[in-house]
Amino acid sequence: MATASDTARGSGARPVDAARWAMWTFVAVNVVIVESLFLSAGSGKNGVLTVAKFFGLHAAVLILFQLLLVARLPWLDRRIGMDRLTVWHRWNGFLLLWAVLSHATLVVLGYATLDDASMGRTFVALSGVPASLLGMWAAAAIVVVAVISTRPLRRRLRYEVWHGLHLLLYVALGLAFVHQLQETTTFTSSAFARAYWWFLWLFAFGALLAGRLVMPLWRNAYHRFTVTAVVPEADDVVSVYVTGRHLDRLPARAGQFCVWRFPGHNHWWLANPFSLSAAPGGTGLRLTAKAAGSASAGLRDLQVGSRAFVEGPYGAFTSLHRTRPGALLIAGGVGITPVRALLEEQAVGDVVVLYRVRSEADAVLLDEVRHLVELRGGRLHLLTGRTGEPGAPPPFGPDSLHRLVPDITDRDVYVCGPSAMTAAVLSGLRDLRVPARQVHSERFGLA
Repeated sequence: MATASDTARGSGARPVDAARWAMWTFVAVNVVIVESLFLSAGSGKNGVLTVAKFFGLHAAVLILFQLLLVARLPWLDRRIGMDRLTVWHRWNGFLLLWAVLSHATLVVLGYATLDDASMGRTFVALSGVPASLLGMWAAAAIVVVAVISTRPLRRRLRYEVWHGLHLLLYVALGLAFVHQLQETTTFTSSAFARAYWWFLWLFAFGALLAGRLVMPLWRNAYHRFTVTAVVPEADDVVSVYVTGRHLDRLPARAGQFCVWRFPGHNHWWLANPFSLSAAPGGTGLRLTAKAAGSASAGLRDLQVGSRAFVEGPYGAFTSLHRTRPGALLIAGGVGITPVRALLEEQAVGDVVVLYRVRSEADAVLLDEVRHLVELRGGRLHLLTGRTGEPGAPPPFGPDSLHRLVPDITDRDVYVCGPSAMTAAVLSGLRDLRVPARQVHSERFGLA
């Protein structure tokens, strides 16, 4: 296991920088190739259709990039984090939507101009062409996914409903692939073009299948995760202990999370991302969850000996990204779980913990956190009360943070808690001019 000095040397490129460099290099290389293919074989029957092909080619690249962003490739996930990859997936999705709509609109306009017909009549005529019809279906599916992913609708839908509808995207990708196969001027314009597109599609679909299906199935068959204990921590908080075979070979780190399913206890589609609340030591895993929904509320009824299906571990909220010898760990509510795991890991070093709760009775795992902080000669500040109380300064304003941790700019800062709290902490850190490379936060969600 790495030590604090090992992780804070600062020599060489940071893991996140290396991952971002690799991603943007991949994007840049493919854009250059696509631009070259367009210049060599992108001319259409008129100027409008030529522009339509331009958008179509770039939509294909965006589709493939969309697959890679959600493939949950371990190398990318551990360096960038699922939350940031998901945000990029969201924005890339809207960019894809506009590229697809532009392509479809220009195709209809181009043929309408060519045939001197109305766009409505041309649209009906094109719907009778198999290649065009497949493209229309793909575009329709992408529009549906984009609409339900807008914030007003997303907030109104249960995650399971949204996720089921979101799977339409994979249908759209399959239709778009067949659509492109039939567009000979772009897919088979040359031997190089044919080889390039086949490689790119196989690479993207292969990465998706490997990360989302093959690897989880293999890991669960290999490790055979089993519930060994269910321990109530509070009225609405429970810890679940899970063991399995060869857990010393599971590449898990303190601060990461897994997506947990408990077959026979909940429906298969009910999955929850829960952080590891103890450092993985090769003998077992522990999650600690607060009852926030039907799935998490029912965890206290899990039977010892029941099977668990575990996806992951995921996340970049780990000591892999340490840059300084000292660390400040800030947690709110049940966000203490990954922080408690980080405390247990040897790489934490000189540490200060800020733990924000409404009252001491709400401080989950407080005794464990206090014990681990004392072992390391660190400091624990338990911040109680409600935010916004009259006369009380903001608990995570720049003045409060500097008063509690005067050397805050010389520390790595890890933040985990409710969205509003995390936003307040990040704002305070920016005001204090804590270097961005020293700030680590992650939202542990699936959508």
